[in-house]
Parts: sequence; structure tokens; C-alpha cells
Amino acid sequence: MEDILKALPQLAKDKQNENKKFFAKLRAKPPKNLDYVMQELHEEEFERTDCLECANCCKTTGPLFTDKDIDRIAKHFRMKSFDFISAYLRVDEDNDYVLKETPCVFLGADNYCSIYEVRPKACREFPHTDRKKFQQISKLTMENVKMCPAAFNIVENMKKRIKL
Repeated sequence: MEDILKALPQLAKDKQNENKKFFAKLRAKPPKNLDYVMQELHEEEFERTDCLECANCCKTTGPLFTDKDIDRIAKHFRMKSFDFISAYLRVDEDNDYVLKETPCVFLGADNYCSIYEVRPKACREFPHTDRKKFQQISKLTMENVKMCPAAFNIVENMKKRIKL
């Protein structure tokens, strides 16, 4: 996995122009069965991929925390939301709550999440490759393929499966 993660940024960079063109066409004229195809590609990839072997998303980026996420996680810790924010979060340039630091403070050495049952929505949905109206998140996907081997593979398989 370490070799894959080292190579991934360059692989993503090499595919960037091709992906930009593909996603531009996808946004302009999404196939009627896109959601179905993406769900299938997502499920196929995660039958092969074990996130616990990687956890690169948790090591290199932080999720956005919604107000609901903050309230739920603070309750889990028996904290007030304000105290949870003070301890773990900061406001980013987009005015969103994000972790103060990476890797994620809730990530264990074994790649297990200590708050898995109450984790943020962004973590539950990552890498967002099974989201409905997938064509609307092409910018996010272009970022995710740089850090997530599963997202990279899904996009590569999507380009083979969907002819535009």
C-alpha cells in the first residue's frame, strides 16, 4: 500500500487533463444510468479495497464538520459543542469547521477510527463515488483521486465503462 500511496499523486497528475475533459463532458451530458453505474463501480472497488490498510484520507486531509456532526460527536464525548470545537476544530478559509491538524486526532495507529460510530458525515460518505448526481462533484473527485487509491481506480474504471 505504501508504494501505491507514494505513486498516487503523480498518477493523478498524469491523468488530470484527461479527467478534466472527461468530467466536463460528463457534466454537459450525464448518461441516464450514471447513478447506477457509479454505485456498481463503487461496490466493486470496495470489495477489493480495505480502507484500514490505507487510511490516507485520515492521514492527509480533514473532513468538514457540520453542526449536526459537532453536536453528535460532542455528545459522544459528553462535552458541550463549544468545548468540542475549541479542543479539536478551527474555521477554514471557506468558513467551515475542520480539524485543527492532520493526521486526524481520532485515527489510531491501527488505522481504526476511535469515533467511527459517530464520525462526521464527510467521513461516512468518503470518497463520495456512490453519490447521486455524481457529475456535480467532479472538482471534489479530482482532489480525492490524488489521495484515495479507491477513488482513482473508480474514476479509471468509470472512463472505461462510460463512453462519452
